[in-house]
Amino acid sequence: MTKPLQPWWKTATGYQIYPRSFCDSNGDGIGDLQGIIAKLDHLADLGIGFIWLSPVYASPMRDNGYDISDYRQIAPEFGTLEDFDALVAQAREKGIRIVMDLVVNHCSSDHDWFLKACQSRDCPEHEFFYWRDQRPDTNGPPDDQRACFGGSAWTWVESVGRYYYGHFGSQQPELNWHNPALRREVFNMMNWWLDKGIGGFRIDVIELIGKDLDNRIYAEGPDMHRFIAEMHAACFDGRDIMTVGETWSATPQTALLYCGKARKEVDMVFNFNHIEAAWDSDKGRFGTNLFDLCTHKRILADWQEALADDGWNSLYLSNHDLPRPVSHYGCDGPFRARSAKMLAMTMHLMKGTPFVYQGEEIGMTNANFTRLEQFRDIETLGQLEEQAALGVPQQAFIDGANTNGRDNARTPVQWDDTVHAGFTTGQPWIDVNTNYVDVNVANDRADKDGVFAFYQSLIALRDALDIITDGSFALLEADHPSVFAYERTLERQRLIVVGNFTNKETKLETLGPIIKDAKVVLSNLDWEGSPCERGINLAPYQAVAWLYDA
Repeated sequence: MTKPLQPWWKTATGYQIYPRSFCDSNGDGIGDLQGIIAKLDHLADLGIGFIWLSPVYASPMRDNGYDISDYRQIAPEFGTLEDFDALVAQAREKGIRIVMDLVVNHCSSDHDWFLKACQSRDCPEHEFFYWRDQRPDTNGPPDDQRACFGGSAWTWVESVGRYYYGHFGSQQPELNWHNPALRREVFNMMNWWLDKGIGGFRIDVIELIGKDLDNRIYAEGPDMHRFIAEMHAACFDGRDIMTVGETWSATPQTALLYCGKARKEVDMVFNFNHIEAAWDSDKGRFGTNLFDLCTHKRILADWQEALADDGWNSLYLSNHDLPRPVSHYGCDGPFRARSAKMLAMTMHLMKGTPFVYQGEEIGMTNANFTRLEQFRDIETLGQLEEQAALGVPQQAFIDGANTNGRDNARTPVQWDDTVHAGFTTGQPWIDVNTNYVDVNVANDRADKDGVFAFYQSLIALRDALDIITDGSFALLEADHPSVFAYERTLERQRLIVVGNFTNKETKLETLGPIIKDAKVVLSNLDWEGSPCERGINLAPYQAVAWLYDA
């Protein structure tokens, strides 16, 4: 019996590029499209199947491109539409597709739609946004909703005598998805990009597009799924593309409403349950790291089980909004490389599509800035005033930003040990991590046991074994405080994956008999163990995968 052909995105490994920090081709200190083209061989060697490209559209860059002023133009600092077309074509020649970041919950306050909307209540574009009159009892904003980046979510526009809503901030007015004309404009724009031959979209904060402001429902509003289904019908249906929605609100109980096959909305979602579980409930990302392995693996297992027979999982630990995995979950000291490999292996061998964030393939670490002026992120800078008002000392705030802040992922990719890590010949827009002399692509790729070589082996293993794409998932050792272990099963085959999340040797009493006849197919250390009835020993941050036929 012939095995049914899988969609390409189920077997591919993705790679996220944050263009501003990837590679600068012209010495202005900002990464660009030609810089990405120059590094396509690096990505092809890694074995990735598609690039998720963070926004490169025209933008005033107040939020580094997530505030779009023209959806059909490229920001000059990144290049031109011709450069973009060249990237799509040259990547395709190497077997790599380009998946664009789609930001349509909001746009920039510099967008032509918004500029027109602020001129008159009567123009069509005025209804592309959410407007409210001032409260008669206070002559102030309609309510006390705060923006994610600090301050009120409502901004007064004198020319029309109204407030507009900006969930993230005044520079990013929310688009009114309840307006059919707005939806048509968005869908036409999406199809324009799809006709250029891109591989799909990662859709930013998709759960916010159906908000109900009058009832203060901001995420997963009553019209959200209707709007996503309309998007699918207008843009995705019949195309050989991948779509993934970013949603901070989705849970294992609601995930299939987004990505169940019969729903015809998106192929998968980026959920953040495992990310937020390590955040301080009061200070959010700016609090201490509360990572707990038992909680972490239970959440991942819940998602594996919820999407076992329908929908699809995204597998990731890092992106442009999150800290570096080796600093957050592993060790950025003596076990940096080993823990980077362990984290990748335990994540990538679950069921789903894995995503690598730029620099993750060499084990880049958090920035560890020491001065406020080194930070660039609008959220970090916006929260500074709010945290200070709550009595948070400046050093405590810096420590919190160095733990979870978004700038950790945005320092330039470290290509070699030359000045500015080979990222630029000019002055980089944000400081390069000071450890670039030791941690860089050139050094790591020269090491046959480097992190890059391990990622190559890991991606090749996923390509070679159907059990990784198709097999069922079962969590093992759920209550073990130091080890993440699980089993994948497909017909008579079994794959056992084990990773030690600590800097201490750890013994597993129960797995010895299970794996005694199995073959090691991947390990981040030479496996010298001899599993028996007495169990197995794992070195600090060791990870091993065994395969056998039952």
